[in-house]
Amino acid sequence: MAEFPQITDTTFEKEVLQSELPVLVDFWAPWCGPCKMVTPILEELAGEYGGRLKVAKLNVDDNPGTAAKYGIFSIPSILLFKEGQVATQIVGAVPKKHFVEKLDPLL
Repeated sequence: MAEFPQITDTTFEKEVLQSELPVLVDFWAPWCGPCKMVTPILEELAGEYGGRLKVAKLNVDDNPGTAAKYGIFSIPSILLFKEGQVATQIVGAVPKKHFVEKLDPLL
């Protein structure tokens, strides 16, 4: 199982907004069942898009500021940040195919 960088309210700007690579941020919480279902998909994507994409996680319980800033009301919410801006958003536990369809045109 891959270990993803854990982003916090404090590190968000440096790790995500200032990143050279696009960053796929998983807004999640430990108690969220669907969040656990998405993790293996994110692990596969991290491997397949290695060098073109960074995957990170942000625990919404521990980092409410960033979650609020981006209007995260349901989790999992996965946002792709490109050049400091939200390029696309995926909400809920969706199949890998859905991620690929959203990511490929943007990477």
